[in-house]
This record gives sequence, C-alpha cells and structure tokens, in this order.
Amino acid sequence: MADTFQSTDTLANARALAPDLAARAAEMDEVRRLPADLAAKLAKAGMFRMVTPKSLGGLELAPREIVETIEALAVGNASAAWCAMIGATTALNAAYMDPAAASEIYSDPDTITGGVFAPMGKAVVEGDNYRVTGRWQWGSGSANCSWLCGGCTIWEDGEMKRLASGAPDARMMVFPASDATLIDTWHVMGLKGTGSGDIAVNDIIVPKARSVSLVADVPHEKGPLFTFPVFGLLALGISSVALGNARGALDSFAALATAKKSQGSAKTLAERQTIQTDFARCEAAWRAARAYLFDEVDQAWAVATRDGAIPVERRAALRLACSHMTRTGADICRTVYELGGGAALFESSDLQRRFRDAHGITQHIMTAPATWELGGRILFGLPTDASMV
Repeated sequence: MADTFQSTDTLANARALAPDLAARAAEMDEVRRLPADLAAKLAKAGMFRMVTPKSLGGLELAPREIVETIEALAVGNASAAWCAMIGATTALNAAYMDPAAASEIYSDPDTITGGVFAPMGKAVVEGDNYRVTGRWQWGSGSANCSWLCGGCTIWEDGEMKRLASGAPDARMMVFPASDATLIDTWHVMGLKGTGSGDIAVNDIIVPKARSVSLVADVPHEKGPLFTFPVFGLLALGISSVALGNARGALDSFAALATAKKSQGSAKTLAERQTIQTDFARCEAAWRAARAYLFDEVDQAWAVATRDGAIPVERRAALRLACSHMTRTGADICRTVYELGGGAALFESSDLQRRFRDAHGITQHIMTAPATWELGGRILFGLPTDASMV
C-alpha cells in the first residue's frame, strides 16, 4: 500500500488507509495500542507531517485539509485517527523550538512525536539546561514515537517561576523516547487502541533549546498556520476524530439496518418508520455540525491569512464549534447504538466500538463540557483568561 501514497495528498492517503484501519479495529482494541506497522504506514502517508513546517520538509497544511484528513482516518478507526492527530499536532513544537533543535527532531520524514501538554512535571534550571522529572497521563501513541514531550513547571533557586500574569511558567520539555519509561495504565472503555498510558522521566537533562511554551513563546515560523489559534487547532484535531467516528457509525448502522430484521418481523430495520425518522435526524445532525465546524474553520483561517492575529471572539467561536461537533458525534453514536438493538452489544459490532470511542473523545480537556463555560463567558463579554482559547 505504501507505494500508492501521494506525497502531499493526505486526504487521498487517509481514504486509502481507512479500510485497513477498520479491518484491524478489534486487534487494536485487544493490544490497546496502535500496531507499529500501522504507525509506519501512517508516517509514510504523511499523517504526522500535516502540521510540520515546510522549512523542515513538512506539509504545513491548511486547517480544513487537516480536519478532512483526520476525519477520513476516523471513518476507518477512531483510535488510529487519534494517534495520527496527536502526532501531527505535537509537531507544533517545531514552529516554536530553536531552529537547530527542531531540525534535529523533525528533518526525518518518518519521525513520530507525541506527548502531553499538561504541566505534570518539574524542570529545574541548570545553566543552559533543565533537569526534568515527571510523570504524565494520556500519552497517546507514545510506543511508536522517537521523541516525546511533557509539560513542566519551571523552578529556579528553589522557587517556581511565574509569568507576568501570575500564572506558573510552564514549558514542554522535548526528549528522546529512550529517556522515558512507558507505564501500561491504559485499561479503559473507549479509544482502547490509542495506547494512551503514562510517560515518566526521572532526573534527565533537557537543553533549553528543546523546550517550548505555546503560551509565552512566539513561533519562529511565520506561515498563517502558526498564527492560527494553537489551542483551537488542538481542539479541531479532537473534533475531527469525533466527526469521522460519527460518520463511521452512521455508515455501519445503514449497513446493519438494510440487512437485519427484528425478531418476529418480516421488515428490515430500514423499512421501519421509527428507524427511518431517527436515522434521518442523526444524519441531519451530523451534516449540520460538520457544516458549522467547517464554517468556523474557514472564517478563522481567512483572518489568519489576511490579518495574522485572530481576535478572541473568533477563537472562542471556533472552540464552540469543536465542542459542539464532539458532543453531537457522541449523541449520534449513542442513538445508532440503541437503534442497533441487541446485535450492537456484541464486541463484533462496530456500533459498540463507535459508541465507546465517541464517549472517550468527549473527555478530552480541549472539548470537555467545561469548554462551554469558557465560551459562554466570552459571549457575555465577561472578564476571561483567554490565553488558552
């Protein structure tokens, strides 16, 4: 399959990969990670290079292209799409990192990076380096990565450093995967195949040049992708998985409904009026949420390409669309799971996996229920810390 990949057409590549991802969904759930050979295929198909700057040989795609690609992967399998999304968006570090350090990591087109933004570690200043210890949850796809990163609070002379706002000075430390220990904590309901266990390092040295703050630093790269809201792009990645997963659920149910007859009935599910009504509502909800998501993506991208800086109201609108898509996707997956009846309960049913994965996606902090409160404050014009919008 690798010979058929187009060097820059990630959407076509994702569509070509989707059947293989779907066929191996049960395997991914069983081993609770993305198999190494599939990770290698995703790398060859450019899935981890979508956000990487062109100056480093990356694709630096427009956000709409990134969403469409991740969506297509998630139609095949949400866990694989999730790993691709994490690897791709982690490459944002390259735009902010010291150029020489970024080249060391990202010049190899097969490089896969991953990690966790949350500042669960501690970095102590030692000259031009940090001495880092930490343990991070949610390390999706880490087993296939050659480089990892973890968020840390910065300490100097025994005290935590703070930004001018009073918030802790937190930076992501980027280190070789060989410096880390991967801890198998990933025993979960949904997104089983992502391998999102813990990452731990103990007393390692990280050069300051390999540290990044997506809040306080200014990107070295000047393309519009790197003026696009950082946390909006991360939220987009998550909602893209929800978008494709819900499409996969709708397609799976349509296949089931045209073949399955309820016990004691001569009609297929598709021939029943109540099923027709509920399925049509789900289809309409999916199309509406998708259109809303792309409308906000396109509006934000127009500002990024024209003006550069994107106002907080536009950034908040994008985040609302991402949260809406994620919640709508979960609602769709729940509905078609219920419509599938007893057959959907079995592990052999794609509907139960779609249901589980959809509700795993809703738990991510970028699109979790608390994001509605953040959007509401901005809509009401209330004072809001918008640094992570």
